[in-house]
Amino acid sequence: MKHSLPFGISGIAFLLILVLPIHIEAQSKASEGSKQHPRYKLIDLGTFGGPHSETADGGGITSVNALNNQGTFIGWADTATADPYPDACFVEDCFVSHALRAQKGKKSDLGTLPGGPSSLTTWISSNGLISGISENGNLDPLIPGFPQLHAVLWTDGRITDLGTFDGAYESIANAVNSRGQVVGAALNSIPDANSMFGLGYQTRAFLWENSSLVDLGTLGPGTDAEAALINSRGQVVGWSYTSAKHSDICALVYGFPLATGSFVWDKQRGMVDLGTLGGTCTIARALNNRGQIVGQSWSAGDATGHSFYWDGVHGMLDLGTLGGDFSSADALNDGGDAVGGSYLAGNVLIDATMWRGKSAIDLGTVDGDQCSYALSINARRQVVGISGTLNCDSTRAFLWEEGGPMVDLNDLVVAGADIQVAFAYTINDRGEIAGLGFLPNGDEHAVLLIPCDRGESLCANESSRVTAHQASAPAQSSKATRLVGQHSGLMQLSRRPMRRSRGPVPRP
Repeated sequence: MKHSLPFGISGIAFLLILVLPIHIEAQSKASEGSKQHPRYKLIDLGTFGGPHSETADGGGITSVNALNNQGTFIGWADTATADPYPDACFVEDCFVSHALRAQKGKKSDLGTLPGGPSSLTTWISSNGLISGISENGNLDPLIPGFPQLHAVLWTDGRITDLGTFDGAYESIANAVNSRGQVVGAALNSIPDANSMFGLGYQTRAFLWENSSLVDLGTLGPGTDAEAALINSRGQVVGWSYTSAKHSDICALVYGFPLATGSFVWDKQRGMVDLGTLGGTCTIARALNNRGQIVGQSWSAGDATGHSFYWDGVHGMLDLGTLGGDFSSADALNDGGDAVGGSYLAGNVLIDATMWRGKSAIDLGTVDGDQCSYALSINARRQVVGISGTLNCDSTRAFLWEEGGPMVDLNDLVVAGADIQVAFAYTINDRGEIAGLGFLPNGDEHAVLLIPCDRGESLCANESSRVTAHQASAPAQSSKATRLVGQHSGLMQLSRRPMRRSRGPVPRP
């Protein structure tokens, strides 16, 4: 039987955020004026012998650290070896894939657990610790034909198996902080038809530290939970079923069949429910080091989904939209600036948005595109994301800086790279960008963009012109297609079907 894995970090939803005091003031598109943007050296990180490589991207539901402020990049790449588990391939193209780390543009293979064919990365901390997932070469005795997957931690290139709960065989690591605390989710041995992992057994949120895997519990009578994010203070954010009530909207948008809430956990207070905006589905998507949280919550009757802001003083606050019925917050920096996107009036067009102070700033689109979506913001308020066709089905990566307008990142890349950048997932405080690009033959490669001003000689041998393919329209490719549809493969343990999209929230 072919397995489809609807578990892990991911999402479809649309984003927005704001800082206190909470008062949304829609502004006109920030397209007035222009500025001199940096030029970028593009580094194609290639593969380990197979066709594709990927950038760690949060799976579409949470913000992600794919690139820290030391310039260390994480992702994964295909080898030339066929997956030994053809009925449950680790990645959808059914090649063995290995976790990838790149420093100064040079990639290294992080390997796997002994005996395991495939692995991937999910998060890198500020001091270079990397969380991820690896097969171990064994089959799960509770799930016939299914390979065992374990949460792992890489420290200076050495892999540590974080284990599983007693009686079960599956776990995933979603994030790690510089203290070596890792969060994620693991199955237990209690049968569960509504498993968050989708594998027939209860899913439980965990914190790993000091070689111990601790079950963080659930909200109320909920049976399943997953820990998604952790900050430098050890605060953990995740999701939990809150009851046995079915949630059609949470199932459609996020793959969770039951009413689902979000939580923040720390050692002093334990698990705290973030609350709701009246509906059956609340999903936290980003956490900063100040303990501020943003995400999306549905209204009474699950008629609309709005972005929310939460902190320990004000609780949950509805951030509203830019005129449409749906919005969702995706990423924020430690200064409280947040970015994402919202439907405009009419629920057709979507614009990337930044919330700063009392204002919601519409960042616009590239060259009149019908959809844009902000995925990351750094301390300098540089914003990156995607812009493209209706619903962002086909995309190109964008950069937005103070004063605007939004620009196509491909127009800022010096010539010489035969690749089009379609997704920009992370921008660090040095202005370096982690993303995904497409070769002319359609192969997907992880890419790293480094500002030329980082070193006088960095782009010295490159022409300042932009090649023709770099100035082209949004790219339609297998990656863009996956962002708006389902796919199978063990990669879904960090990417949930129907939650893999970076496009808008589907309207019921």
